[in-house]
Amino acid sequence: MLNFQEFFTVCAGKWKIERTYHYMLTGEIEKSYTEYDVATLELAQKQQILSISALNGIKVDLARVDVNNLLPGFAIAFNTRSETGETLSMSLQALFVPDTCVTPDTVIPEIPPPTAAAVDLTAQVIRGFYLRDEGYSEAGAIAGRFTYQPTRQTLEMTTYYKRSVAVDQMRIVAPDLRLRTIVTYQRPANIEESPTKIDLVGFGVERKQLT
Repeated sequence: MLNFQEFFTVCAGKWKIERTYHYMLTGEIEKSYTEYDVATLELAQKQQILSISALNGIKVDLARVDVNNLLPGFAIAFNTRSETGETLSMSLQALFVPDTCVTPDTVIPEIPPPTAAAVDLTAQVIRGFYLRDEGYSEAGAIAGRFTYQPTRQTLEMTTYYKRSVAVDQMRIVAPDLRLRTIVTYQRPANIEESPTKIDLVGFGVERKQLT
């Protein structure tokens, strides 16, 4: 069983990924191939992301929290090629801040997650904020929510965009093998409603390149 920090250590490295996307509203199916290069974040990178998130109301108790050891994250650079010939290259940084590390004055409205992303908070689950310097669907810094279940070695990230809600789950089943699912919902106009209408479902097998 991987603890919170160990999960991110295992994620570092080069990965080759094959995914299949199902577009639920049109019935289309698309396959893609991606090469990921993942590195752990340096302290300066973490501090930069925290400075941006503080402007959005998510503040870490720096006097109490060891940022370098308690807040894991990674820098990602990837190149994707779809079976249609389209290509996409992108790089971003992501930092994971457990709820126990934020200051008491951090008040972020809780938006109901999709039912499939709800978790039993009485179980052994780490919950917190997922901070990125860039979004996938929209440009600019993104703040979402994450849960990590050590017993299942599963990280789940829920990101709220203006028009959609993305639930991205990553599960390590072997040191060199991850399973990935991505479900994208239409975001309801009423923020108190849980998303229910699914636009996209994606599945992926991710293999780490061992040297």
